[in-house]
Amino acid sequence: MEFLSGEGSVYGYRKLTVLLRRRHELVINKKKVYRLCKHLEVLRPQRQLKLKHPRRFANNRVLTTSNEL
Repeated sequence: MEFLSGEGSVYGYRKLTVLLRRRHELVINKKKVYRLCKHLEVLRPQRQLKLKHPRRFANNRVLTTSNEL
């Protein structure tokens, strides 16, 4: 686990799964790696997605309930 000990390590559980499969020839599932990372508190918080285009509503409509457009 020397690749996790560095301060600048930015491995997610998916990249970590590929790394474990290729370097150490382990047969391991990405879900298992996710659970192990969560148990070891190695996971970083997820990035918030930025909206590319703001949502725009029609000017002549008044929305009173959801799913009305």
